[in-house]
Amino acid sequence: MMKAALQNYHARMQRVLDHIDQHLNGNLDLDALSGIAAFSKYHFHRQFTATFGLSVHRYVQLARMKRASYRLAFRDAESVTDIAMDAGYDAPDAFARAFRQRFGQSPSSFRKSPDWAPWLAAFGPMDNARSKLMHITYDHDDVTIRDVPPTPVAIMEHRGDRATLGDTIQRFIAWRKAAGLSPETSPTFNVFRSERMPANPADYSMDLCVGTDLPIDADDGQMMAGVIPGGRCAVLRVVHNTNNLESAALYLYRDWLPASGEEARDFPIYCQRHFSMFPNVPVPDVVCELFLPLK
Repeated sequence: MMKAALQNYHARMQRVLDHIDQHLNGNLDLDALSGIAAFSKYHFHRQFTATFGLSVHRYVQLARMKRASYRLAFRDAESVTDIAMDAGYDAPDAFARAFRQRFGQSPSSFRKSPDWAPWLAAFGPMDNARSKLMHITYDHDDVTIRDVPPTPVAIMEHRGDRATLGDTIQRFIAWRKAAGLSPETSPTFNVFRSERMPANPADYSMDLCVGTDLPIDADDGQMMAGVIPGGRCAVLRVVHNTNNLESAALYLYRDWLPASGEEARDFPIYCQRHFSMFPNVPVPDVVCELFLPLK
């Protein structure tokens, strides 16, 4: 009985988070949101803070700032003023102050060359809030077997401590922007060549890849041409907390693979990141498909 009541409570809170994501330009005051959750408005803000570890106001601010930062990074045609207004600021300078305070860069500097490491850290509280409702478990039906065509890619290798991965990601994004390979039109892959947290941090190894058949100038020392091989793959879709795919990979290796009777092929596990950019969806976000190559 208690478990059912808790699930009902979590479902009502989840409804609030989904409503915020889908109505960032709308009225998101306490009256409106407590009504969505069907909780008393006199207690809702305390319930929200107790459940998620941050206030409703702060969560809404972060959600609007997340959308704004994506628009700066990927929508060059949109003015900073328009982006500031849609983020709930009356003036661009107020938006710029809040943006710099949160991410350590001005909006125009972020637009030119986003520093993603502080960006990820800034949204830690928001990611933690969402993950509190999502003790994600996978089952056999979540995995599909797919025949994947070979994909030519440009590869930037990251070798060494994961703490410096943010710098590599920044260089990768700058390169693909300069090459005109938008995440909306050119697929993004990560090939995991080591564990996420190897015993020796220096052994961490990952390839950042963008799908393209353009010739790659290997002489600049940044990118090299390669191919993500075609073949059968077990595919698991990951929607939440896509910065950490460890539990999804663990499920594929520990539970799905032994029970399936399949055997893994000689290529590392990898993921494709699907970026849903504004204005196609209310909140730009990332969905990952994790691929385990099979014989």
